[in-house]
Amino acid sequence: MHREPELKNAALMARRQAAIPRGVGQSHEVFIARGENAEIWDVEGKRYIDFAGGIAVLNTGHRHPAIIEAVKAQLDLYTHTCFQVLAYEPYVELAERINALAPGNFAKKTMFLSTGAEAVENAIKIARSYTKRSAVIAFTSGYHGRTLLTLGLTGKVAPYKTGFGPFPGEIFHARFPDALHGVSVDDSIASVESIFKNDVEASRVAAIIVEPVQGEGGFNVAPPEFLQRLRALCDQHGIVMVADEIQTGAGRTGTWFAVEQSGVAPDLITMAKSMAGGFPISAVVGRAEVMDAPAPGGLGGTYAGSPMSCAAGLAVLDIFAKENLLERSRQLGARLMTSLKALAAKNRCVVDVRGLGAMVAIELCKGGDLQQPDADMTKRLCAEATKRGLILLSCGTYGNVVRILVPLTASDAIIDEGLAIMDACLTAIQSV
Repeated sequence: MHREPELKNAALMARRQAAIPRGVGQSHEVFIARGENAEIWDVEGKRYIDFAGGIAVLNTGHRHPAIIEAVKAQLDLYTHTCFQVLAYEPYVELAERINALAPGNFAKKTMFLSTGAEAVENAIKIARSYTKRSAVIAFTSGYHGRTLLTLGLTGKVAPYKTGFGPFPGEIFHARFPDALHGVSVDDSIASVESIFKNDVEASRVAAIIVEPVQGEGGFNVAPPEFLQRLRALCDQHGIVMVADEIQTGAGRTGTWFAVEQSGVAPDLITMAKSMAGGFPISAVVGRAEVMDAPAPGGLGGTYAGSPMSCAAGLAVLDIFAKENLLERSRQLGARLMTSLKALAAKNRCVVDVRGLGAMVAIELCKGGDLQQPDADMTKRLCAEATKRGLILLSCGTYGNVVRILVPLTASDAIIDEGLAIMDACLTAIQSV
């Protein structure tokens, strides 16, 4: 009797390396067979706790039943028309509901795309169309995508920008505030003003784009004062303020949009990742008059706002309301912060615990010295965690930050089990 060979991670990795370019990196040499909420099982049957969430995509967990049901129902109706050819109601309803959620006492409109980078690209297009200006200001350590324009906006070279230049012109980087490393809000605002004096006049700047909490940059939280002063600066000079909420959005930080916690209403907001529970969709939402600046045909995309993804996006909004996930995000964040601060108290290498809501990270430095970021220990921590059944991700300009993006639907027992593994891993790698 013929039997299919058992799948093994190592054998699949060998096939992967032979068939797929090395530029498509992989954090863990693990192939998933099944996922359920905050747990996954690999092809060899080993169980893992998922603290990565597909890089902030699974706020509602793997295979949430309500999302699966919504997508299956949509599959029975139609799968694709291209919204610019034949429209469909789920796209319109999702736009209406996101317009209602976005901060700001003004009329709003939303468009959908497929990826976060597309959302950022279109936000810049819209800002340029509206202002009739060309320059854009972004921030150090920011991350906005992998296309050439979004790489130009990204404030981190390795590995994203290495070897891919030249990048589009008229993009300038100001300093992102980071009190831990000596960059105050005053310093950051002064660096924007310096760009106006030394690089490009304010009257030629179309947009300033900022992450309320930097994702790849290391979970650096923008102080409310900084966002408020940035809003005032944009108002003063007629610049479109863009909040990149691709990683922070969809409830990760305890409010649907992180920027809400500063009291600031951006002109445009980009979002993607968790807004459809694992199905590919992104969005630009903002002031109606700004969003309406491009002429008909100037915006869109073949797969933009896929019917399945719109159905999933509507299900995610229902899940957040029914399961009170915004409150859960705040509770989970408090639980993570308490446990990780206890971890830091007994591990000198952990120099900071930070975050907003359930978007939490630790920073590792040699001997507790802020001037010696420890990327090697960070790699060893993530590798040891994988061996012990926990999926972690690193980030940060110097690769020395470990971030937690566990599904908001995870139980307290699962969270505590994962945190205990982190604790044991830190002890193990420091005793070698």
